[in-house]
Amino acid sequence: MDRIMIFGFAGGGKSTLARKMGDILDIEPLYFDSIHWLPNWVESTVEYKKEKVRPVLECERWIIEGNYRRIYWQERLDLADTVIFINVNRFTCLWQAWRRSRIYKGRTRPDMGEGCVEKFDLEFMKWILFKGRGRQNEMLNTVKYAEECGKNTYILKNRRAINKFLEGLSE
Repeated sequence: MDRIMIFGFAGGGKSTLARKMGDILDIEPLYFDSIHWLPNWVESTVEYKKEKVRPVLECERWIIEGNYRRIYWQERLDLADTVIFINVNRFTCLWQAWRRSRIYKGRTRPDMGEGCVEKFDLEFMKWILFKGRGRQNEMLNTVKYAEECGKNTYILKNRRAINKFLEGLSE
């Protein structure tokens, strides 16, 4: 595993998986949220994100975590040797996001843009439960495409599966 693409639903554990994989494989992950969000939750431009992602794609080894389909999605998919879809159910995602908000209350978490203090509000809850779930079929098709291209593919559906995957990686 040298080039790893991780995507999935908000609150599913993408960033945690990327961090733990990075520790095991000695690869510094790129967290899309850290370049998407500027201080005080201001969204960055597509150009800014592309400027930050392009040099990472040119590296021999990388972990890129996050969806952001308009930012080199096909390029990431084509260059990746490993594709991981975190397909955790919406209620688990909601619980994990709420728990994360308690852990990082009043602070910015390490995988987030600087100056974006952790929050858990009604808008984010709606995103986790409804709005952010609309592309599941597209995500499954992405995994299918990657599989057909001979890439290592994983669909991880719960914390147990994620932990088992990480245990296998550690061995």
